[in-house]
Amino acid sequence: MRIDFLGGTGTVTGSKYLLTHEGRRLLIDCGLFQGLKQLRLRNWDALPVDVGSINAVLLTHAHMDHSGFVPRLVRLGFKGRVYCSAATLELCELLLPDSGRLQEEEANYANRHGHSKHKPALPLYTEQDARTALKRFEVIPFGQECAPWTGWSWRLQRAGHILGAGSLRVGWQGSSILFSGDLGRSDDLVMRPPEVAEPADYVVVESTYGDRKHPASTILADLAAAINRTAARGDVVVIPAFAVGRAQALLHCIQLLKQARRIPDMPVYLNSPMAADATRIYRKHMDEHRLSAEQCAAMQGQTIIVNTIEESQRLNTLGFPSIIVSASGMATGGRVLHHLKAYVPSARNTILFAGFQAAGTRGAAMVAGAQAIKIHGTYVPVRAEVANLQALSSHADRDQLLAWLDAQRAPRQVFMTHGEPVAADALRLAVQERHGWPCAVPEYCESREL
Repeated sequence: MRIDFLGGTGTVTGSKYLLTHEGRRLLIDCGLFQGLKQLRLRNWDALPVDVGSINAVLLTHAHMDHSGFVPRLVRLGFKGRVYCSAATLELCELLLPDSGRLQEEEANYANRHGHSKHKPALPLYTEQDARTALKRFEVIPFGQECAPWTGWSWRLQRAGHILGAGSLRVGWQGSSILFSGDLGRSDDLVMRPPEVAEPADYVVVESTYGDRKHPASTILADLAAAINRTAARGDVVVIPAFAVGRAQALLHCIQLLKQARRIPDMPVYLNSPMAADATRIYRKHMDEHRLSAEQCAAMQGQTIIVNTIEESQRLNTLGFPSIIVSASGMATGGRVLHHLKAYVPSARNTILFAGFQAAGTRGAAMVAGAQAIKIHGTYVPVRAEVANLQALSSHADRDQLLAWLDAQRAPRQVFMTHGEPVAADALRLAVQERHGWPCAVPEYCESREL
């Protein structure tokens, strides 16, 4: 067996791991690169393998850094099936067409306003490309052994990160490799903890927070403080949030604070039709999260859903204390950019990020104290209060990653991926000190024989 690390190396985006054995090729995850321009440009590069030779794709979950390249892969000639959990399919049915639609809108906007260096600007893929790709998806149940090819098998276990998220164990002729996917937290407010992983000969583990421990859970207090400070100034809190996972956790926290009368009963706008649809999916998969049916209903019922572009535009002129939750979570695209243009220049407003901000994103720049950010070809001064709710992260921290790895029995090799260099190497050192196992941090496009 050979593994090629085609993404998720040196960064938290673009996860793609190609397994090749006896004429078969299996791609684990198929994510978009995001953040730094040199990373985003990889989305346009040809893969170092004939796309038509890939027999199947297995997705660990629906976030775009793990699934968002699938429409492009199909457009480039992939003919196989895409396997995933039921909730991952339902979420991809929302995320992928929306991604294609946003890319078309952004390309059209760039062409109308002339702020692209490309003439014309083109989308990586279209909404129709995404809908065509979704016809190749096939559901695999959690915990069920699948053996579609002679000598190969795979099984998905719950990873607790978002709805449908799983860790994936692939077996071949008596050997095995375990992919953690993105691991959730044991103390998450919404999701249930990851399942204990079955031991494997090789392990590929994410390392987003491999160099740090999450702060003690102060999320409700921190969120209340930021909202109350802004409300006292009479203005607006803008929260960039991933449409799947983070948006729902935020709405739940806001609802808890309102019920406890720890924040004013101010309007909450969810400016992401996709996030609204994702919230409804939570009620179909009650076994994967901690929320009751009543809490799911409250999370949605107490929120003003913004659907049309006209409604979205009106949010940029609010003259009273309000909360706007809008995608994307790192401010890399989507409707939230228009809200940032409207509210970032005023010191009365607050921009509240919710978790990890990858290098090269607007979110990372603002959290680091940038004086201006570039949106749609124009620099916008940052005068608003900027804060980051690290305690709301849906990723396991260093100690939780180590605890998940404790279930392994001396694997032949552990690979640290899906983390920035310092975090990945810190987890490598921690695992070596704790267990003495061979560990490595792969480079982009590195190959290993297993």
